[in-house]
Amino acid sequence: MPIINPAELDLKEEAVVRINRVAKVTSRGKRFSFSTIVVVGDGMGHVGVGLGKANEVISSITKAKDKAKRNIFKSTIINGTIPHKIVGKYGASRVLLKPAAPGTGIIAGAPVRAVMEQVGVNNILTKRYGSSNPMNIVRATINALENLQDAVNIANKRGIKVKDVFS
Repeated sequence: MPIINPAELDLKEEAVVRINRVAKVTSRGKRFSFSTIVVVGDGMGHVGVGLGKANEVISSITKAKDKAKRNIFKSTIINGTIPHKIVGKYGASRVLLKPAAPGTGIIAGAPVRAVMEQVGVNNILTKRYGSSNPMNIVRATINALENLQDAVNIANKRGIKVKDVFS
């Protein structure tokens, strides 16, 4: 997989999926810190996700955004939707992604919706199975997007024509 330089992409405003306050109990009381999940993308198939942890919310968002930029990859998108049905898996979470007709919109929960908006998918049907942990759902969605295959690549591997892939 080629390395993608985020400086070359026209990235949209990052989407903060979740800000979680974490407390560490010490002998002097509680120390609070924050962990943040952020998704960045250009709306044209490039997307990345990052997790940042810091003592302040702003710092954790900045760290997560930097990590997300380092993890950007290219996903296959055709006419505002995905090419085929797929299930992404991560931990105990499963995310089903189904292509949808134009005008359907993004039918998804908040974590999956954030990823789909950043990657540039406009029409999709999704369903979450298993764990509802936002981090695992985002990673399962990313797993599904990474494993999407283009019809042209499938046809080349099988040695058949593109129209025969769908029949």
